[in-house]
Order: sequence, then C-alpha cells, then structure tokens
Amino acid sequence: MPAPRNLFKHALREGRAQIGLWQALASPYTVEICAGAGYDWLLLDAEHAPNDLPLLVSQLQAMKGASCQPIIRPPVGEPWILKQLLDIGAQSLLVPMIESGAQAEAMVRALRYPPHGIRGVGAALARASAFNRIPDYLQTANAEICLLLQVESRAGLTALDDIASTEGVDGVFIGPADLAADMGFLGRPGAPEVQAEVEKSLLRIRSHGKAAGILIGDLNLARRYLDLGATFVAIGNDVTLLANATSKLLADFRATGSKTATSEAQVY
Repeated sequence: MPAPRNLFKHALREGRAQIGLWQALASPYTVEICAGAGYDWLLLDAEHAPNDLPLLVSQLQAMKGASCQPIIRPPVGEPWILKQLLDIGAQSLLVPMIESGAQAEAMVRALRYPPHGIRGVGAALARASAFNRIPDYLQTANAEICLLLQVESRAGLTALDDIASTEGVDGVFIGPADLAADMGFLGRPGAPEVQAEVEKSLLRIRSHGKAAGILIGDLNLARRYLDLGATFVAIGNDVTLLANATSKLLADFRATGSKTATSEAQVY
C-alpha cells in the first residue's frame, strides 16, 4: 500500500484552479467548520499564527475525511521543522521567505528521503505512515509531497526564475503583504507598483510550468489572478472573517429599532 494520494498536488499538475482559505485561529474546531465549507484547500499557518506541532496535528485530524486538502506553512524553512511537519502527516508545505535558487534546492532535499534528499527516516513512529501501517510509505512518500515556495521580497523576485525552474518545486506563491513592505508600500499590497510586480511574477512562474499562487482578500483581484493563470488562490482568512462578522453583527443590532418577532425568527 502506497502513501496517500495528494489530491491537491495532482490537481495543480492537471491545471485545475484550487481556491483556499487561510487558517490562523489555531483551532481544530474552526478548521473543522471551515473544512466543510467547500474550499479546495485550507492553509494551516504556523508562521504568523500561534500554532505548534500538537495543535497542527489536531487540525489535521479535524480535516480527516473532508474533501478539502491541508497545506501547512512552517515558521521558517529549516529541515528540522519540515521533517516534523512531514512526520505528522503534512503532504503539502508552503515555505516562506525564499530568495534564491540555492534555497529552493535545499527545500527540495529537505522534503525527500535519501538518496534524493536528507529527510530523516522516522515516519514509522508517526502519523505520516499511519504509524507504520502503510508498508510502502518510504518508497512512495516522495512522489506525493507537494512543495510550494513563498517569494515575498525584491531579492526573491530577482531570483524568481531560478526558484521556479528548480526541479522538485511544485509551485511558487507570491506574498503580497511582505513584498509591498519590501518595496516601500507597507500595508498597501494594492498599490499599482506592487500589483504590477505581482502580475509579472505570476506570468513568470507559469512560464516555467509551475503552479502560481497568492493570498488576496480582494475578490476582484483574486479573479484577475485566476485569469492570469494562478492555480492556487486563497481568498480570505478565518481571523478576518470572524472579526468582520462580529463587528457587523453588533453594528447591525445597534442600527435596528424595536420590532416585533416573526415566525421566521432564529435563535442562532
């Protein structure tokens, strides 16, 4: 029996657009709710969210059986943390702050077993191999790992062709917030100068036959990126959804006057 089929990776290879949602509340309960919403993938964020390995395991477990696929973003692209994330069962990783072809090659090696890489052989102790109940896991795991690299600086854009052409890289994700800051437009990812670089970058990634991705809360821009050939696009995050919805609910209540209840009134 081989390693589980990575449906997200195979969708990207087939060129099917995958729409995702960012998860930063570090809550298995929230992830379970969002996993049933119909998205193609959820990103479990360990870079900017208060996530650790036990919490990430719980969120992966909360997604088990859901149609959407999990992706984990580690806090940093270091082999030791990538190895742990693979062992807990992550098959798709989005590694932040990549700025060179050499970094891209190092990430490829970190995710593969020898002789093609340096991943430690310890999955028999972990979720990845169903606790050693997948007999062919070691022989088949490499083929089902999806490596996504995040480019979010001017240095990264300079090296984008080297990064995107690296064998073993499945996709490149443009980080608009950090890119905007590095370009001198802190907090303004929609600035025309930033958007011009984003659009050129998506096209450059696609020219190397790799999947291009991005996170953007502006739905019109998300559609624009899909039209340009972006394959995996996140259109929001759980923190902002909850913050906006709770504020709107209170504002809506304060804007209403006294009214009589109807038969359609709901408690929840």
